[in-house]
Amino acid sequence: MKKILYFAALLLTMTFATSCEKEKIGGTATEALAGDWYVTIDAADENGNVVEGLEDPFGLGRIHVATFNTAANTADKLYVTDFGDFWGFKVRTNSDVNALTFSTAGAVANESYDCNVTITDGKILPKAGKQNNGSAADSIVFYVSFDDDPYPAAYGYAKYKVSGVRYSGLEEND
Repeated sequence: MKKILYFAALLLTMTFATSCEKEKIGGTATEALAGDWYVTIDAADENGNVVEGLEDPFGLGRIHVATFNTAANTADKLYVTDFGDFWGFKVRTNSDVNALTFSTAGAVANESYDCNVTITDGKILPKAGKQNNGSAADSIVFYVSFDDDPYPAAYGYAKYKVSGVRYSGLEEND
């Protein structure tokens, strides 16, 4: 009888322990592209080359940009925002998680205020960047332009090159 009670208690304990295991929470569909980034903004010509003398044309230094999934959490859509630190844009892009790329299909509506934004040639490059402390980091690069931007025509460039590295969370890399 003791063996049966012992076996029943063991079985009950195993069942309870198994039922309390937490289900592992997975990442988003755009996890490979998503992140927080420290970037610089440079004026670029039509070919994407930084225009000499127009590196960081607004004197912003490094700013914060984020890439993240949409509410639908599909692998083919990705949001990009500058949180108002540069132009004040938040746009939905088309993405390819396998190729680690993103862009808009032409000019798209800015969700932060009324203007149209074009993002081209967006890429995430694993371990291609360097943090301030010298450690390897994922890097990001893309080109962005705005239909309400008077500066390109006035100063002779076509768009902005946005490039930088993934936020590390370490103070020495800020």
